[in-house]
Amino acid sequence: MNFKSFLLPLCIALFCIGISQAQGFRQRLKIQSEALNGNLINDPSNRDVTIYLPPSYQTNRDKTYPVLYLLHGFTDTDNKWFGRERHWINMYDILNTSIANGTSKEFIVVMPNAYTTYKGSFYSSSKTNGDWETFITKELVDFIDNRFRTIPNAKSRGLAGHSMGGYGTLRLAMKYPDVFSSIYVLSACCMDDSFIPNAAQIKNMEAVKYKFNIADLDFVESINLAFSAAWASNPKNAPLYIDLPYKDGILRPEILQKFSENQILHMVNPYLSNLKNLRLLL
Repeated sequence: MNFKSFLLPLCIALFCIGISQAQGFRQRLKIQSEALNGNLINDPSNRDVTIYLPPSYQTNRDKTYPVLYLLHGFTDTDNKWFGRERHWINMYDILNTSIANGTSKEFIVVMPNAYTTYKGSFYSSSKTNGDWETFITKELVDFIDNRFRTIPNAKSRGLAGHSMGGYGTLRLAMKYPDVFSSIYVLSACCMDDSFIPNAAQIKNMEAVKYKFNIADLDFVESINLAFSAAWASNPKNAPLYIDLPYKDGILRPEILQKFSENQILHMVNPYLSNLKNLRLLL
């Protein structure tokens, strides 16, 4: 299933089917977050957010719109997704095409930039990265509802994401059922044990002493450090402020257990009823 096909069921769930010919427009704003302020890795708490406003937004001043919150994947950014950088997807073009050909009616789309020092936040709460759960589900939603003409209730709010964003979609939807009513999950990562490093990769991960070294790691090495930043924060372990699940190449079960507790298939049981009560889950 591709992104054009996911817009239709989401829009049906948010009461939107219709036709428009004009193009919408995008803007990028900065939102100051108290939830992210003071994160140990010193990433900016003033976060970039891309907002897509549909074609009639400027001309029909009395109209209000449902909102889709869209979460990008590991190593991605909102700029890449919305066509400001060459990438495998251009969400701006997809939205304009879907609205113009009648696949979907008009709605607002919001994508926060969740790229961090560790190349991704996993939309989790961490002293190392900051409280991304509160930022997305409270601060960002409140900002959008106060700044734009939204329909400010869960029935008119959707959440979708790809890879790391698919993980974040499931995590946030099941923990905050009063915020979102409909979700679409595309190729979610981190459902269970995954991206297990080999001996050479473990050695490279343990060799990282400063945050500027993270850029040199391969994908598996990077994502395992990002897991630690999201789920195994250690305020006493400067300058990276993380615990790795390996020390001197030897497995540390207590840290690996933290990873496991944050993987969807291991954490879903207490929240299963919340997922079942969603209006749409794809």
